Amino acid sequence: MQIGIVGLGRMGGNMARRLTRQKHDVVVYDRSANAIQTLRKEGFKSADTLKDLAAMLEPPRAVWLMVPAGQPTEETVEGLRPHLEKGDVIIDGGNSYYKDDVRRSRSLSEKGIFYVDAGTSGGVWGIDRGYCLMIGGETEPVKRLEPIFGSLAPGQGDIPPSPGREKLSSTAERGYLHCGPPGAGHFVKMIHNGIEYGIMQAYAEGFDILRGASADQLPDGYRYHFDLPDVAELWRRGSVVGSWLLDLTAMALAEDPELDRFTGFVQDSGEGRWTVLAAIEESVSAEVLSASLFTRFRSRREHTFAEKMLSAMRNKFGGHVESYPGN
Repeated sequence: MQIGIVGLGRMGGNMARRLTRQKHDVVVYDRSANAIQTLRKEGFKSADTLKDLAAMLEPPRAVWLMVPAGQPTEETVEGLRPHLEKGDVIIDGGNSYYKDDVRRSRSLSEKGIFYVDAGTSGGVWGIDRGYCLMIGGETEPVKRLEPIFGSLAPGQGDIPPSPGREKLSSTAERGYLHCGPPGAGHFVKMIHNGIEYGIMQAYAEGFDILRGASADQLPDGYRYHFDLPDVAELWRRGSVVGSWLLDLTAMALAEDPELDRFTGFVQDSGEGRWTVLAAIEESVSAEVLSASLFTRFRSRREHTFAEKMLSAMRNKFGGHVESYPGN
């Protein structure tokens, strides 16, 4: 298929590369001339403006956005609107709030333009591992875009379906899923990221307790000096708490056992807050997820080894650079 990609940051550029490897016709654009130049040197077709991007695509056009949620996404959608036609589709692959998706979809539908929200997980590793895609939107454009989703997703690989799914027909085994109407994809991604907060917090606190087992205030005979990189590596092999996040934790500890290059100042990117808001709206108890969010708030005032652990994990799975006052 032919597709335009707007936003060539940590994930957008790699998504363009993955699609090109699988023979899709990709046209790229970014507000940064340097970002465009990088991909232009790799042989990508590029546009200098959103208007030019639309002109370079054959109708019905498909434009995938990988820009920050909020105002940047809003400005990009509105910048594209005058240059798109009935039947064209905008795919928002960022982390937009699902209620914004519903509003944008309704607004664009007045001109006959489709809006698809595609929650995307995979971080900086997705170019090779593939991206898990949680998709919301009307059936027709989602069906039309399946070649794109299939190429970006990991595919089934050598992982068999879960027992009991033998008679079920779904794309979930291939790493992408049409979750429902507009907003549904980003709703599922929002909860995905809320859960991520909780899992990361559990690992961070657990390793902090292991590290604290050598504290001087503990009685003689009850102090232990654990090798944290070894424990992380051990748990990767056969343990019930094994996960990709643990793989990345083990990698971070092997590189820097004391995590000295991290301050423990932990950002939150929005989805954790929105998950807690959704829980409040639904009257659902979410103690772990809300506590993990509030811990990130506290991390900006005082820092523990657990917060350094969180920063290290975010750096590993998403390439996030620790940001704090004065940095």
